[in-house]
Parts: sequence; C-alpha cells; structure tokens
Amino acid sequence: MTDNTTLPTRRLGDLEVSALGMGVMNVVHAYGPPLDRDAAVRLVRHAADKGVTFFDTAEVYGPFVAEEIAGEALAPIRDDVVICTKFGFDITPGGQVHGLNSRPEHIREVVDGALQRLGTDRIDLLYQHRIDPQVPIEDVAGTVGELIGEGKVKHLGLSGAGAATIRRAHAVHPVTAVENQYSFLEREQEPEVLPVCEELGIGFVPYSPLGMGYLSGTVAPESVLMEGDLRAAGFPRFTVEGRRANWPVIELLRQVGHAQGATPAQMALAWLLAQKPWIVPIVGTTKVAHLDEDVAALDLHLDAEELRALDDGFAQLEVHGRSSGASQLANIDLGAKAGTTSEGTHGLSPLPGQQS
Repeated sequence: MTDNTTLPTRRLGDLEVSALGMGVMNVVHAYGPPLDRDAAVRLVRHAADKGVTFFDTAEVYGPFVAEEIAGEALAPIRDDVVICTKFGFDITPGGQVHGLNSRPEHIREVVDGALQRLGTDRIDLLYQHRIDPQVPIEDVAGTVGELIGEGKVKHLGLSGAGAATIRRAHAVHPVTAVENQYSFLEREQEPEVLPVCEELGIGFVPYSPLGMGYLSGTVAPESVLMEGDLRAAGFPRFTVEGRRANWPVIELLRQVGHAQGATPAQMALAWLLAQKPWIVPIVGTTKVAHLDEDVAALDLHLDAEELRALDDGFAQLEVHGRSSGASQLANIDLGAKAGTTSEGTHGLSPLPGQQS
C-alpha cells in the first residue's frame, strides 16, 4: 500500500475512526526493549501519515510515558485524530502499580493527569481498563458521564468487560466501545460480548488482534524470545511446546492467503475486519515495516469462499494453551453490592499492560 492520508473508516457508536487503529503500548512495554522517545514519537507520527486516526494508550503503559509519547506525536494533528486512554489502576507518582482503583474521585484525578500528559483539552474515548470489584460499574459509568458533561471526555468505553457488565454500564451512560481480546486464534468474545455490542449499538475494539504477535508468523517454535519480553514469563501459548502445537493456525492463514499474496498477519486482520462492520482492531508494534504490513491488510477483501476456508480450517484445529499467563483478573459483573461476581475470565492479559 502506498502512503495515503485517507484510510477506510468505521463507526464505534457515533464515533468515526480509521478502520484500523494503533495501540501505543509496545513502544514502552511488553515485547522487548522499549523504543527511545524520539523513535517512538516518529513511529506514531508514521501511523498518522499512513492514515491512521485512531490511537489507543493508557496511564499504566510506562506508566505514564505512552500517554506523553502519544500526546507529543499527535499534537500537530490533534483535531484530526481520536485519542483514547484508560484508567483503573492505583499508580503512585513514581510509577508503582498497586492493584485496581476505579473510585470516582480517583477517576477524576487520572483524567486530569492524562489531559496534561496528552497535551489536550479532551479525551475522545475513555476506557475503564479493568473492572474493579470494589466499585459498582454504575458509579464508574456515572462518573465518566459527569466528565463528559464537563467536556473533559467525549465517550465512555470499557476494557476487559463481560456482557452483563456492559449492559449495566450502558443503562447508566451509553457505552461507545468495548475493548477486549479477540483474534482469529482467540474467539471467547463471540458467544456473549459481540451479540450484546451488536444489540446495543456499541463498537468493538479487539486488542491482541494478532495473538500477541503470534499470528504474524514471526514467532516460530524455535525462536528465542528477547529479554524483557513478557511472553516469556508464563504465557502457555508462548512456550516452545505451545508455539509448536499451534503452528497449524499459521499454516492455515498462509495457505488461504497465498492467492492474494497476503501474510498471516494480514489475513488475521482481514478476517477480523470481515466479522462485523463495527469492529476496529488496534495493532501495536515497534517497527515501521510491521505497521505498514498491518495497514496494508485494509486492502484485502476476503470473499465468502476464503472466509469459509478459514473458518472450516480453524474448526478442525485444536488451540493449545491459555492466551495469558497465571496473573489474571476476572471479567467481573458487579451485582447489587460491590464484590458480587457472576462473570469469569475472558482472555485477559497479565497486568499491568495489555497487548494492543
């Protein structure tokens, strides 16, 4: 795909964004050494130059640094892009993360800090990063609704939320988007969350749309994961055995994509985009070439035969290992009293970050 300032767009609720977004996490955290600040800013600007208008970050990425990078990179085109960030953790000024915190007064503190770091007067889409069992979701949605009324925030989002939680929040204030893990490899959102989003007119933003990089086909069984790569620390799918057992998924993507000259990553993204018109994946990388490859997936148009070949082929495979490590938070639906749970885990990533 040649450089183009315009990409296809999609709607998350009433919010229009490019059909593919960029997650500003990997530049500071996750799969090896972080980029230096100047390189990270250049990468985000490159995404914007390619036509990406949808940028996702969080206070916990860094912590704080990813928001600063996104703000610096997007400042010259602030009015032409959609900036999303997330709250939900108890983070000290020094960057130590001490569990969850979605108390209303804390949400307000986080928003004020994020606005400063992002160098903007409003957050276009504010997500609760993880459901806090100590705070009713109604209080969270109500607080963000107040911030929307004040003009500091434009839209409410939820990340790591199950179907019942989404309904409860939406009853208090409209939810614009849900950001959960979803990919060709990870289908846990299909039975409940996606139908609720479709019913309520909520957009869906898959994080880890490439299975934490596995669906790119570049993390072969014999590959050695770099120091600082969180996938090497307790991710069952990223053991040598797990990567080897799941490699037929890569071969399936490669086989079906051969006729179009598409890479496994491009096929995985094209498959996601073909599921619903209100699905907008966010990709994360530290490399310009990978970003360009991902954006080029928007040029692919899978026909019914190709989609059937992918789905029928996947149905014959067995996915081995959980998508995340041992440290998980539950997707929690808060009942009448805080702490009452009725939903289990839904493929959540280890803390403090999540793959974008």
